[in-house]
Amino acid sequence: MTAATVLAAPVEPDQLLPAREQMAFTLGFHIILVPFGLAFTFLMLLAEYRGIRRGDEDALLLARRWSKVSAVLFAVGAVSGTVLSFEMGLLWPGLMRRFGAAYGLPFAVEGIFFFIEAIFVAIYIFGWDRLRPWAHFCSGLPVPIAGIGGTASVVAANSWMNRPAGITVRDGRVVGVAPVNVFFNGAYWYETLHMFLAAYIVAGFLVAGVYAAAMLKGRRDRYHRLGFLIAFTTAAIVMPAQVVVGDVAAREVFQHEPAKFAAIEALPGTATHVPEVLGGVVIGGRVRYGVFIPNGASLLAGYRPGTEIRGLDAIPADVRPSDRLVTIVHLAFDVMVGAGFALLALAAWFGWAWWRRRDLPRSRWFLRAAALAGVVSVVALESGWVVTEVGRQPWTVVGLLLTRDAVTTGGNMWAFFAGTLVLYAAVGAGAVLVLRSMRRRWAAPGPKAVEVPYGPAEPGEAR
Repeated sequence: MTAATVLAAPVEPDQLLPAREQMAFTLGFHIILVPFGLAFTFLMLLAEYRGIRRGDEDALLLARRWSKVSAVLFAVGAVSGTVLSFEMGLLWPGLMRRFGAAYGLPFAVEGIFFFIEAIFVAIYIFGWDRLRPWAHFCSGLPVPIAGIGGTASVVAANSWMNRPAGITVRDGRVVGVAPVNVFFNGAYWYETLHMFLAAYIVAGFLVAGVYAAAMLKGRRDRYHRLGFLIAFTTAAIVMPAQVVVGDVAAREVFQHEPAKFAAIEALPGTATHVPEVLGGVVIGGRVRYGVFIPNGASLLAGYRPGTEIRGLDAIPADVRPSDRLVTIVHLAFDVMVGAGFALLALAAWFGWAWWRRRDLPRSRWFLRAAALAGVVSVVALESGWVVTEVGRQPWTVVGLLLTRDAVTTGGNMWAFFAGTLVLYAAVGAGAVLVLRSMRRRWAAPGPKAVEVPYGPAEPGEAR
């Protein structure tokens, strides 16, 4: 099937902009929670393992408190994820009608992993002091494993949209589906690994940032130091691997998604000896105000200056991304890479100090940078998601379904978007208030506060 056979009228439906804005907002909200289900629970288990293995009360206290935080964020993620599942059918009926038989498969698998995760989160939370230590630790192991399975399933659906496979299309309809090929499509492996590593980086730096901020305020006790070290060390170890995987992923995009790569490089025409452009905006098909590094893009794409890169002129005009979309993708990629290398430098600073003295860097600037690292990692995560999603436009399923043909054509989508904003604002504000209340209770001197109903108690609390 050629692209020409699926093109519809060039007029965009009125619902397209609000539908895309709503999807961008809800995905951007939900993706921040993914690292907590996938990686934060792993940090929690690391702390408990250390606590049981070494009889470390501080580590056990960290694990106990982190389990409470994970429960709150899991509940928020369940709400935002449920809204997303409804949005797929309400906002994009064209996608589900034409390709639901294939696209729905990864989400069916994700649902199974979600229920497994929910069950074992409950067992783990309620099992504190009700199970033997190692039995309790083992009860938590399925949580990050289910998080891996669920995240891999969602990424499989997204990667399938970038490089569709495993379907037989006849007369514009799917008449055959190969589930394994749908799930493990050509973009699956590098997109999934890139997301996994990103989750550990975000969770590690965000958690470490909390303890770094506390240490800057003078809380240098062993509890805060240990909380910082467990989280920051995990993120620092993962960071170099992410740079390598990101490089592999970019080269795969160069080979198989030429339109997206041309947008990343803001390249108007096919050429060799293509410079790497840092910053800049695309105006009238040309990059303005950028910094050009000679041969940079060609060297990164093919390891030699003569590597040819297909530009935007190789994309048919009726499906060519606009200057605005190209600018968004290009700048998002620059932000992602810049943030990634800043975090890599911070990890190297930590590694050098630890190798030399088995201690944190002594400069307060390190703690200041560590306190900001969590925010920087979230910016990198969001920017990477923008590159993946916006870089695919104007396609929903590349080569098969345009976004304007997938969107709903009925109803007031702006009102629907406004209602979604109110819901997410309420859920987000509620989560922040609960977490702040927990933090104040934990930081308060004197007797411990009474535990929440059915919740795990702090060590020494009456039950």
